[in-house]
Amino acid sequence: MKSEKIENKMAEVKALAEQLVSLTVKEVQELADFLKSEYGIEPAAAAVVVSGGAGGDAPAAEEKTAFDVVLVSGGASKLGVVKVVKDITGLGLKEAKEIVDNAPKPVKEGVSKAEADEIVEKLKAAGAEVEVK
Repeated sequence: MKSEKIENKMAEVKALAEQLVSLTVKEVQELADFLKSEYGIEPAAAAVVVSGGAGGDAPAAEEKTAFDVVLVSGGASKLGVVKVVKDITGLGLKEAKEIVDNAPKPVKEGVSKAEADEIVEKLKAAGAEVEVK
């Protein structure tokens, strides 16, 4: 009886995996948005599904067009960094402070290279340690 339950569960997991691998990029983005809004799961986790599902059929290295700016550390002047994060994200003061206090955290995701560079410069000028992924 217990063995049947395990086999059924494994079949369900396999079916789910097959569905995830067959998603289009748009569907993956919609799934990522849903997971973030409903469960607080960051979209970067969904990107793993896309890259993992590509297999050997993926074209040679595509040029990256979307970048994530990640706050690694608030540095010595956290208040200044909080203000910059607030301005960049449009979040309230409390939410911006939470990002800085809980670093490393993404500040902005899926932005152009130019926007990512601009954000990095603002954060570094405020004393933060930042990286672009």
